[in-house]
Amino acid sequence: MNDFDFFAGTWDVTNRRLADFLDADSGWEEFPAVSRATRHFDGAASFDEIEFPTKGSAGMTLRLYDPEREQWTLNWASRRTGTLFPPVTGRFDAATGTGVFEGEDTYEGTAVRVRFVWSRTRTRTRSGAGAGVNADADSPRWEQFFSADGGATWVRNWTMDFSRRSADGAAA
Repeated sequence: MNDFDFFAGTWDVTNRRLADFLDADSGWEEFPAVSRATRHFDGAASFDEIEFPTKGSAGMTLRLYDPEREQWTLNWASRRTGTLFPPVTGRFDAATGTGVFEGEDTYEGTAVRVRFVWSRTRTRTRSGAGAGVNADADSPRWEQFFSADGGATWVRNWTMDFSRRSADGAAA
């Protein structure tokens, strides 16, 4: 239930997204963001607001854990539209710390299956040569994929690489 605890804090974000979310050859654009996330309901809820200063836009996500189904529902809203997008649901793999969440939506009039993947969410310790702590939890990654054919093929159309800010506001 505490799967999103890693995300509490302030983050600098490097975004890469396709110009056309359904065309893998449409070209990537890169832009910054700042995200501020908080933990609620003893870890069963997470909220963040993300600002894209060079785009003049912002959004927010409410994540809620359903203990009966043992899954999360992620609800995204954009300041541009002022509405909630259809949610995605899923769970984390306890062994890897990777979370996969899927749902149905539309993109420019086309029905799409949406997949969010959270990775690098757990801190791991390495053994042997190069032993030490791998600070994955301080640099998680979010990826978005769309499928216009019911999940037979997927286009990765957006990635966000997060860098945790330290208490003094600098990247950790």
